[in-house]
Amino acid sequence: MGMLDRFADIIKANINELLDKAEDPAKMVDQYLRDLSESLVEVKQETAGVMAEETRTQRLVEENEAEIAKYDDLARRALKAGNEDDARTFLAKKQQLAAKGESLKQAADAAHDNAGKMREMHDKLVSDIETLKGRREAIKAKVAVAKTQDKVNAVSSAGDSAAAAMSAFDRMEAKADEMLDRANAMSELNAEPVDSAAELEKKYAEAGSTAAVDDELARLKQEMGL
Repeated sequence: MGMLDRFADIIKANINELLDKAEDPAKMVDQYLRDLSESLVEVKQETAGVMAEETRTQRLVEENEAEIAKYDDLARRALKAGNEDDARTFLAKKQQLAAKGESLKQAADAAHDNAGKMREMHDKLVSDIETLKGRREAIKAKVAVAKTQDKVNAVSSAGDSAAAAMSAFDRMEAKADEMLDRANAMSELNAEPVDSAAELEKKYAEAGSTAAVDDELARLKQEMGL
């Protein structure tokens, strides 16, 4: 059926277009559901039209069958009344209606099949939309986790950079310690040699000075009668 094929093509086209543009799956599923909901509105309208056609054609069949039954009854009544020519006229009309009834029946059968297909498509679309609504939440949850993982990865990269910086600082500090030790060593090497004799002379000179002070203190105490 051309109408059903057209709706199928529209829906497929919408899917393919969204997949081609899919950058943020969470946003795309919302857009896809909106497109499907719009398609559902159109499907409802078309389904209602096809169902109305089914009702109309079935009503025509029933009306035609009632007409056939009416002329059959009139032919019987004409025969009972002895009016064979009238009966023949009624039977001819009945045959015309019967021939017309075949065409009406075929149209009604086709309308019934079309209505069934449209109802089936409508019901499936409604079911698919409800299913996709449930899957939408799962997709959004996965997208949220993925974005969080990206942030974690970015922080991990920053942590790696910090670790590399710490390592570099350790190397620089070790280099600074080495430079300081070298400078201290050079300072020690450049110092004046120590004169051992002069140091000893100073020691004994200090000792003599202390002894003289002690002698003077003893003399004063003796003079004062202490």
